[in-house]
Amino acid sequence: MPPLEDHPHRYALVNELHARPATKVAGPGVAAFLAIKPANGADKRDRNKDRDHLLALVNRYGAAHPAPDATHHSADIGRYHLKWESHTEFVTYTAVEQGQPKRPFDPGSFDVFADDWLAQAPGERLTSILFQIEELPEDRADIITKLRDWFVPESLAAASVLDGSAVIASDFRIDRAGHVRMAVFIKPGTGGRRVGRILQRLCEIETYKTISMLGLLCARDLSPQMGLLDEQLTQLSRAMNTPGTRTEETLEALLRISGELENMMVESAFRFAATEAYEALVHQRIDVLREERFEGRQSLREFMTRRYDPAMRTVKSTEARLTRLAERAMRAGQLLRSRVDVERSAQNQRLLESMDRRADLQLRLQHTVEGLSVVAISYYAVNLVAYLVLPVTEPLGLSKPVTMAALVPVVVLGVWAMVRGIRRRFE
Repeated sequence: MPPLEDHPHRYALVNELHARPATKVAGPGVAAFLAIKPANGADKRDRNKDRDHLLALVNRYGAAHPAPDATHHSADIGRYHLKWESHTEFVTYTAVEQGQPKRPFDPGSFDVFADDWLAQAPGERLTSILFQIEELPEDRADIITKLRDWFVPESLAAASVLDGSAVIASDFRIDRAGHVRMAVFIKPGTGGRRVGRILQRLCEIETYKTISMLGLLCARDLSPQMGLLDEQLTQLSRAMNTPGTRTEETLEALLRISGELENMMVESAFRFAATEAYEALVHQRIDVLREERFEGRQSLREFMTRRYDPAMRTVKSTEARLTRLAERAMRAGQLLRSRVDVERSAQNQRLLESMDRRADLQLRLQHTVEGLSVVAISYYAVNLVAYLVLPVTEPLGLSKPVTMAALVPVVVLGVWAMVRGIRRRFE
């Protein structure tokens, strides 16, 4: 029996499940995370530029190159371990360094990404994170002290995750160096893979949270225009019931509004759909952390519920409002088109009635003309026949008037029969 052939994409589909393995991280240490996204058309960007930018970084340190068409790559660059990933709209770089830094959240930890290299990035910074990775102390008061020094208390979110394997904390604010700060306290004995997964989840939460907020900016940009179109649509709906309004002009205005709404839906469809997907990923990544309350602090889920979810509800309400406006415009247009069809049908009916009246008048006129034609033809026919008959009737003693009087009924009847026969043949 010949071997069974594999589906051409079998290996690619299986490998996709293992495309982005977590980096093995052994604490204590620091990590620098960077996400780069083009300002416009990120989903259609030239990914060769992303690869060239990655090559420019690894070449600085003489590190290995990624495979062709790779969507992720790991390499050791100097004292850092680098992980690169390519996503639908952005690329990410994560550089991990082992060892305790001289001071917490030292901006120098980000120097692995040189300024001249950053200046050549094929996009803009979407977000960047500095991680402080330390061992979990037995005295939790030490953690409280550090969190009070490192973060803004008002925004601080902290939780124990993965059955007490670690304590994570962040205020999700941008510090003076331009980075978001995140602290991870690892319980002694926790495996490097688990630590790597914690860092990966935190990076994903921050990145997906940030990029999903682009939907809020889109919603805010659309709201004033939607309000204006809503008012115009309301005025046109009222005008439809106002006597004397020109239906054609109202219909043209409705079609213009429908066109603008449709264009707004097309332009915002990708961003709103992406926002919904990224929001789901944020909550899913928080779920897998299995948070537990830490020293009465708000958890990441509570932070997102208070600060993040209202923004996402605004995006959803804007999308729903835009859809309802488009449906209203469509219903109004259909109603107005129905009214135009009824009015045109009435006009056509009146036109047909007018044509029937004209046809009836033409028929009557035709009968009148036909009668006159019989008289005229008979007049000339009598004279012609008289010329033929008089030479015969005068020797018989019949005078000309008597002869012509006798010919008139016969000629008229004959002409009438001839005209009627011609009309019947045409009919």
